[in-house]
Amino acid sequence: MMSMITAIIGAMLITGSNGQLSSTFYSSTCSNVSSIVRSVVQQAQQSDARIYASLLRLHFHDCFVNGCDGSILLVSNSTLNIQSEQGAAPNSGSVRGFNVVDNIKTAVESACPGVVSCADILAIAAEASVSLAGGPTWTVQLGRRDSTTANLTGANSDLPAPSESLSSITTKFAAKGLSTTDLVALSGAHTFGRAKCSSFNNRLYNFSGTGNPDPTLNTTYLATLRQTCPQGTQNALANLDPTTPDAFDNNYYSNLQNNQGLLQSDQELFSTSGAATVSTVNSFSSSQSSFFQSFASAMINMGAISPLTGTSGEVRLSCSKINGS
Repeated sequence: MMSMITAIIGAMLITGSNGQLSSTFYSSTCSNVSSIVRSVVQQAQQSDARIYASLLRLHFHDCFVNGCDGSILLVSNSTLNIQSEQGAAPNSGSVRGFNVVDNIKTAVESACPGVVSCADILAIAAEASVSLAGGPTWTVQLGRRDSTTANLTGANSDLPAPSESLSSITTKFAAKGLSTTDLVALSGAHTFGRAKCSSFNNRLYNFSGTGNPDPTLNTTYLATLRQTCPQGTQNALANLDPTTPDAFDNNYYSNLQNNQGLLQSDQELFSTSGAATVSTVNSFSSSQSSFFQSFASAMINMGAISPLTGTSGEVRLSCSKINGS
């Protein structure tokens, strides 16, 4: 009897220490949360073609800083010494969709008050966005709780930058427990959405201080991008995928094979000589089902980065601020 009790306690300790998530976490407390989230996301897309990509990016940028804890949603609060991650270089002027997250939270709170975390809302919204755009579905693991602080420094250091080298980005993914296959698959999120000229201008006019464009950039594509982004243009938008800009498919990888990756960090996956990523790009380009399967797996892996569980953190009542503030 004593050994059984010890085993149960041991199992409880293991579960707690691993921050175990579960697909059935809300089955008895908010069983229709996924359909509520999906409905609000679908409605938002009617007036904002970019929102699916924007919501997916919020989840990614949340998980890479202190784990998937909703910290990216917090606004600055000098009294509580909270410096918002939204001001970090990889986020400033580019992360968006906070109003939709607030709308989702309002709808979820109406149905299940004080139950569903903002971190879990981001995870569910990401899956709904990909699915609604024609991509894969996966079983979202749930049970994350919300942080009571943000990490601006971590957002500046841990999030990959569009002009970063493949080796540096690979290191950043490995630090989060993500493989090279996860990296190539998650980069495929750039099969939809937009990017500002400021994130790839260096490739068009003065790559690495050469005074010339990036030699790995398709010349016809270069001419098109220069029309969108005349020299000095910062805020105009270009499609990350010029072929099917709002659909979640595997064209991103075909684009890389044609030297039509928009960001330097995209094209490096294919154009870095001898890189392990090249064969994966080729595989995903030839098989959309292989890409979809790997993307779903990578999203589950990313969604499990250092979650707050159990009694850690809180369930925020408003996603942009901690409770009681």
